[in-house]
Amino acid sequence: MLPRRNRFFARSRRWFVNVSMLGLATVIVRVVAFAFPLIGGVAAAAFAADRGWGLFNLIDLPRWAEFVLAFIILDLVIWAQHLATHRIPVLWRLHRVHHSDRDIDVSSALRFHPLEILFSAAVKLIAILALGPSVIAVVVFEIALNGCAMFNHSNWALPKRFDAFLRIFIVTPDMHRVHHSILRSEHDRNFGFCLSIWDRMFGVYKAQPSAGHDGMTIGLDAWQDDRPAKLGWSLGFPFSKV
Repeated sequence: MLPRRNRFFARSRRWFVNVSMLGLATVIVRVVAFAFPLIGGVAAAAFAADRGWGLFNLIDLPRWAEFVLAFIILDLVIWAQHLATHRIPVLWRLHRVHHSDRDIDVSSALRFHPLEILFSAAVKLIAILALGPSVIAVVVFEIALNGCAMFNHSNWALPKRFDAFLRIFIVTPDMHRVHHSILRSEHDRNFGFCLSIWDRMFGVYKAQPSAGHDGMTIGLDAWQDDRPAKLGWSLGFPFSKV
C-alpha cells in the first residue's frame, strides 16, 4: 500500500535472498548460544542482575528512570556500532552486503550478513553487561529496535507533514532511505535505526536525497546489476577482492 518507489527486482526474488540470510544468521546465532548463552541480550541482562554487574546495579534510580536511560543508551550504542561499520574497513566489508540491495523495503531490514549479526550481538552483550539494565528494558528495546528497523526500511510513502513530525522522534522511511543512496556523501548519513536525535546531534543528518526519492539510485556503485539478488553472491560478498 502507498509505495514510495517502483521496484527494480521482483519482490519474490529479493525476499527469498533477504529472508534466507536472516534464517542463516538465526541458525548461526542459536548454535553459538549453545556454547555461549550470554550472546542473547535477555540472558546477558539476567546474568548481570544475578551478579550485580553493570551501572544500574550499582546506583539507585527509580525503575522508570533506569528503563528510559537504558533504552536511550542502548539506542546510542547501536547508532555508534552502525557508524563504525561504515568507518572501519573490515566491518564495512560485512555491512556492505546490506547496502548492496538495489531496492529497499521491509525485507532490507533482514538483509545482514550472518557474521555482522554475530558482531552486533557481541556489541549488545558488552553494552548490557556494562549497563546492567533490567530484563524487561532489554526485551522492550529489542522489540522496538527490530520494529523500527522494519518500519524505516519500508517502501511506504508517508504524508510529508506526518513524516516531518514523526522524524522529530524516530527514524522514518524517507529519512533512512537517504542512507541507502549510491552516493557516498549520502550513505554516510542518517545512521539511526530507532531514535532520530543522534544524527542531528553528531552532525550527520541529511533531510532528503539530492536527486529526490524518485530520482535517487539505491545500492552500491560497482554492483548495479543482478548479483545482489543472488544468495550465494551476497554471502560471499565480504570476501571478494573488490
